[in-house]
Order: sequence, then structure tokens, then C-alpha cells
Amino acid sequence: MSQGPRGHADAADVIVIGSGFGGAVSALRLAEQGRSVLVLEQGRCHSPDDLLAARTDPRRYLWMPGLGLRGFFWQRVLRHVGIIGGAGVGGGSIVWAGVLLEPKDEFFTDIAWPASAAGWRAELAEHYGTASRMLGRETTRHVGEMDRHLEATAHSMGAGETYGPTPMAIWFGEEGVSVRDPFFDGEGPDRTGCRLCGACLVGCPYGSKNTLDLNYLWLAEKRGARIRPDTRADTIAELPGGGYEVRAAGGERFRATEVVLAAGVLGTVELLFRSGEQGLLRRVSPRLGERVRTNSEAITAVLADDPHADLTRGPTISSEFYPDATTHVTQNRYVGGWHMRFQLGPLVDGEDPARRRRAALARLARAPWQQLRVMAARNFIERLSVFTVMQNVENEIRLVFGRSPVRPWRRVLRSRATDGAPAPSYLPQANEVARRFAESVGGRPLNLLLESVGGKSITAHVLGGASMGESAADGVIDTDHRVFGHPGLYVVDGSAIPANVGVNPSLTITAMAERFAARYRVRGAAAPSSSAPLPGPARTIGAP
Repeated sequence: MSQGPRGHADAADVIVIGSGFGGAVSALRLAEQGRSVLVLEQGRCHSPDDLLAARTDPRRYLWMPGLGLRGFFWQRVLRHVGIIGGAGVGGGSIVWAGVLLEPKDEFFTDIAWPASAAGWRAELAEHYGTASRMLGRETTRHVGEMDRHLEATAHSMGAGETYGPTPMAIWFGEEGVSVRDPFFDGEGPDRTGCRLCGACLVGCPYGSKNTLDLNYLWLAEKRGARIRPDTRADTIAELPGGGYEVRAAGGERFRATEVVLAAGVLGTVELLFRSGEQGLLRRVSPRLGERVRTNSEAITAVLADDPHADLTRGPTISSEFYPDATTHVTQNRYVGGWHMRFQLGPLVDGEDPARRRRAALARLARAPWQQLRVMAARNFIERLSVFTVMQNVENEIRLVFGRSPVRPWRRVLRSRATDGAPAPSYLPQANEVARRFAESVGGRPLNLLLESVGGKSITAHVLGGASMGESAADGVIDTDHRVFGHPGLYVVDGSAIPANVGVNPSLTITAMAERFAARYRVRGAAAPSSSAPLPGPARTIGAP
């Protein structure tokens, strides 16, 4: 861990690519250890005014830079999967509902994990605690009409005992009242008590949701880390004398002794593929792109019949239950989610994607007016309840780097099926939740058209692709997040996770990043004095 090439104009000890949960943790913890840290983020730094405007203005909401749209919400559709996420300083935390759940034991004992003498739950236990403190974990205080209908749904499915309020990364405080930083002894920004507006998924302009710019990144900058928005990394090159050069899409070049890849699954995997294909990283494992998980996710919805219904008061997600041992359900309010009226269609069952597609199209053809009534519904968002259903069961797809089917002169990520169980586009439990909730609220159950007609698994929680392994023969990184064959190159984001988490993975990604930084510190302390990190602040924020 030698000093970075400081003589270079854009040099640092460590470059962190991406400012989401993995990148933000890495930036703070390595800065605390005295490293000079440069964070490269492809998206913008979004102001509260930007986030407020995004609720009604697609130009401020959508991230489609090729079309000149530089908001923060993006959706990418591959052959087998549709993936949604956030771009900007804070990464996915911008569009995150703030859910902070620990997985069940089955996640930690999945055979996809490399060996651990203590077991992976024990490995991560203290880091879950630190992540929870840093992200302000608090069980939601609000119970609204949507929650009561979800509770009725849980009871009707024989799972009432599993229903409960959700632990959240939200400062509830006193509604609408701003206070001095309640989390970091006044070192953080002022915070405002949650207004229960239901718009967490389109960004919180009030300082209530604990997005990463209000904790990890805020504190990292105070410790000297530099954040460069509007800077998309294009390739990473290993330098002959040691260290790495990161080339940005605009031609800028940045050098560092070490690089932390935290660009999310699509960004991280694509960077490694492109850099390897150009001969800049020659020893990346051939397992790159394998074991990609969708968190075995499906999304359903219900539109209440009552045109005057308003289910939106509360945080986006506030309650949950387990209809069976492997399936987890949360409800979602979606204030600002204007696009949902164009993405939902009739509820259709069927394990076989082709048969389900035909059935869904037949329903649409027989009663097109019903679809038009959904799309044109008055007070659509106020009447809408969305359900995120996830499982910790084994299934996967693969990502490869090939010619774009639309623009063949470009090479892009594409999805492939594997010999194992495919990532599902249909979960019977998800459809059943929608039916039971519709019975309770009085409404119409709905599927996402990309799932029912498109046959794609839709997820906001894609995982894997640069997973941990025992060696380069079965993984891309080791258990310390080091890329096999490339000293000083790390992957610290959801790409590293080898199994389906089964619940919202943000807390797990944060905990794994905390573990990475703790082990980095230990290795630095054990290194010879000539290459030890610079002395950092004595206190580690959030540590027990």
C-alpha cells in the first residue's frame, strides 16, 4: 500500500469508481486511514431542488445522457432481465427506499460463498452493526392504510405472525422539523423529520432519508476525499511500474496506486470486460460475468377501485412479511412514479414465459379498454400499491461482452442463460400477494408488462458478476475483495455478492464494504513502515 503517484496532476493513493454503498464506505474508511482518495461518479450532484422537480419533470428524473437527460433514474433492459438504479453522487441511495434488513441464515450458508472458518454471518456481524449505525437504522414509526391492507394480506396467506414494521434509514424525528445532525455528534448535516410524503424512490429533497451524501460521503469529504461528479470511467489500465490509470469517457486520465471498483454490477462488470478486451487488465478471471443474481425478484401491483383513495402517506416502504420460508414481501408507495401507469398490465399466471406472454396478450386484446382505464386512471399514484417480492433461492444468469443488437459498432453487456435455474420472471407468491391485497383494498391486481409480456426478471437489486471465490478458477475476487491477478485492484459493491440475498441488499453491501475496509486497515498496519498508510484520525466514525 505505497503512496500514490502524487506527481501526476490527477493522482491519488486510491481511486474509487462509483459513489454508491460500496464506494461511499470505501471513500470514508480509506480516507480515515490517511489515504488520499478520489471518487469518480458518472452522475451529477443532485440538489434538493433537482429532486423535488424530478417528481413531475421527466427531464430532471431520467438518466439517459445519450439523449441529454441527466436526471438520476435509469432502467436498462437486457434479453433476460430489466435492471433499474440510480446515477449521481450517492448512487443507488438516491432511488433507494431506505430499507435496512439483514438476510436469513440461508443466505450466509449458500454454497456459492467461499469457505470461512467462522461462517459468513459471524464474519459480517460487527459490520452489520456499524453499517446500521452509519445509516441511522430505525424501525418505521408510521402505520398507514396501505400497511393495514398488507397486514390483512399476510393473515389471509397464513403468515400473519411474520408481518411487521420495516427497519429504515430515515430520520423520523418530528415531522417537517429540522434539527442539528442527530447521528454524528453534530459533524453531519442538519436533518428534517420525515414528512411521510411517500416519494423515497424519486429522491428525498428534505434531508430525511439517510442517503449516502448525508453520511459516508459527507464525512469522507471532511477527511479529504475528493468527489468528481460527471466523470464516467471508461477503462482501467495496469501501469508497468505499478499502480493503475483510469481513463474517463471525456479523455481525462487519473492515476493511483490502488483502485476500488464500486460502479454497481453493470458498471463494474463492463469496466472489467472492456479493460480486459483492450489488453489493459490481462489477468482477470474467466469467471467474470458469471453468477449474476436478480435477487429472485418479481414486482406486482394493485390499483384501488376507489378514485378518491389515497394510500400514499408514509415512507415508500414501511411494512413486510414472509409468505413462506424463502419469500419476502414489502409494499411500496410510489409518489412521483408517473411512468408506472405505462408499465402495468393484467395479472397473469404461468411458469412458462412463452405461454404467459400469449395469455397476457390475449387478455389485452380481449379487453383493451381495461388497459386504457388503468393507463388513464385519475389519481393513479394515490391509488397504487406496488409489491417487491424477493427470494433467497438459487438461480442465475450470465453477463457477456458483445456487439450491441441495436448498434453493432458498439460492444455492450448482454445477458445469457446458464445451465442452472434461470432468474424467474414469474413468482406465484407475488401474484398471490397482489390478489389478496386487491381483495382487501378493493382493486385490480396487476403485473409488470416487462415480466408478463417481456418474460424478463425485473430487479433493482442485481448482484454478482465479479463474485468472491477461492481462486481465479471459481471467482473474480478473493475474500478480501482483491481482484485475482491484479494487486491493488478491488471490487467493493453488489458485484462481489455470490448469492441471492432475499431482501433489499443495501445493508449487506454496506456491511461487506465495512469488512473490506477493516481488513484493508489490518493489512496496512502489518505492512512495512515504508509502505504503511499515512496516519489518519484516531476515531473511526460509527465504530462501536
